[in-house]
Amino acid sequence: MKVRVDGADVPAVPGQTVAGLLLEQGRASWRTTRGEGRPRGIFCGIGVCYDCLVVVNGVPDVRACQRTVAEGDDIRVQHGAELPS
Repeated sequence: MKVRVDGADVPAVPGQTVAGLLLEQGRASWRTTRGEGRPRGIFCGIGVCYDCLVVVNGVPDVRACQRTVAEGDDIRVQHGAELPS
């Protein structure tokens, strides 16, 4: 299956989490903090810390460690607080 990550087509495995996909692609961070723009990625891996937020299909604040990929997903880095598109 294929998804898009920051505009690039990337192969994905059914059942794979967004965080797993990003880590497999060599990405250790995929969000920046609102105040200082510091990089963040997966921290707890169980959906508690909210450090792994991404934008999926225009919806911000999706926990990458909890969301499984789906065919055609459009995944983007989240910069600070974003409004839904």
